[in-house]
Amino acid sequence: MKLRVQLQCKNLHEYLRELSPDILDRLYNHPATCLAVYRELPSLAKNYVMRMLFLDQPLPQAALALWVKVDSQKDHDECVSVLAGLRLWHSQQLQGGLQGYILNPVFKDNLRIALLGGGKAWADEGSSLGPDRHARDIESLDRYAMERWEVILQFMVGSPGAAVSQDLAQLLVQAGLMKSEAGEAPYITSAGFQFLLLDTTSQLWYFTLQYLKTAQSRAMDLVEILSFLFQLSFSTLGRDYSVEGMSESLLTFLQHLREFGLVFQRKRKSRRYYPTRLAITLAAGVTTSSSSSSSSISIPGTGDAGFIVVETNYRIYAYTDSELQIALVALFSEMLYRFPNVVVAHVTRESVQQAIANGITAQQIIHFLRTRAHPVMLKQTPVLPPTITDQIQLWELERDRLQFTEGVLYNQFLSQADFEVLRDRAQGLGCLVWQDVAHRVMVVSPLGHSEVKRFWKRQKSNT
Repeated sequence: MKLRVQLQCKNLHEYLRELSPDILDRLYNHPATCLAVYRELPSLAKNYVMRMLFLDQPLPQAALALWVKVDSQKDHDECVSVLAGLRLWHSQQLQGGLQGYILNPVFKDNLRIALLGGGKAWADEGSSLGPDRHARDIESLDRYAMERWEVILQFMVGSPGAAVSQDLAQLLVQAGLMKSEAGEAPYITSAGFQFLLLDTTSQLWYFTLQYLKTAQSRAMDLVEILSFLFQLSFSTLGRDYSVEGMSESLLTFLQHLREFGLVFQRKRKSRRYYPTRLAITLAAGVTTSSSSSSSSISIPGTGDAGFIVVETNYRIYAYTDSELQIALVALFSEMLYRFPNVVVAHVTRESVQQAIANGITAQQIIHFLRTRAHPVMLKQTPVLPPTITDQIQLWELERDRLQFTEGVLYNQFLSQADFEVLRDRAQGLGCLVWQDVAHRVMVVSPLGHSEVKRFWKRQKSNT
């Protein structure tokens, strides 16, 4: 029985709160970071920051409390917690013993620069290199970004011809999205299937978080690459930027972003790059990222419209030419026919149980079919035939009929009294897993084994 893994996708603030105070203070030395963090604050917290941005003295907490109505106290407390957790402000004692709040001076100065102008340029625009003979327009950048991202998703579902670098494949395994066993190609996990159900923005953010976790092992400066990501989110789509002045680790990071589809660079040694729409939207709206997708999920390669028709005879008709979506359907069904714009598949007991053996749950399969249902199916209630959804769940229950529990076996008792004494002791400790009174056999949990064993030794020495 496989362990069901629930994909957890932290938002920007949750991630930043986990960073050390030193790293946060270094991050706030960059105006782009300060503006990105400010942009994702709750509305009330934004109001607090704006009203305190030009105050050089601490603001009494009593005065701050007057800014909100009594019935909004919960929102006020939440904002205080968020601003303190992100180290955007800290408490300071005023004259007379009163407590007040004052903005982090580093954050305050750099947010002023971001809002009012001044300071160094965030990025070196490619105009210094002259006109680009191979300039890319917005449409081609969008197409390139989705093609690169789809290659990664196709690799996850095992599509033939979808190849990624060894570094990226290792990152997918480390993130728990794929699993690799000795001598075998990586295959998708339950968490990986949940990942595929997320919208593209959430997928990118989750993947970026996993990459950032490995930054130190790659000998990269976490502050440098985070600042660069925030800087990219304020770039202009369709404009080229120069790589002049970038450190070696940042140039390496740029190549990884190129493989993810976040930037376009014609050649590895090219002196200019174009941020794509994926990079610009990466740090915007990430507070809505979640472990489950919404009904307005973005489906790469098919547009926003659903494309799946499910019939009560267990046949699936997928009206798509996307290799990714076809590979996803093939994860839990058997392919029957393939035409230029439609594939026909059959949901069988064997195909569903094979998917479940790989860590995909019945609920995930049903959710996939429902969120990608054809507009014709959306007109009916329920969207999916109950015959199909019930049977998929029953096939899962068939596989999960047995529940395995680790334990230590105790047997060969000399008398019924000895068995009952030890059994009662195990029950008292709450570690008795199973017992068979007739055959004088019992099983205790590994955690309680040492205590039961010590008790039995004392019992034998006393008799």
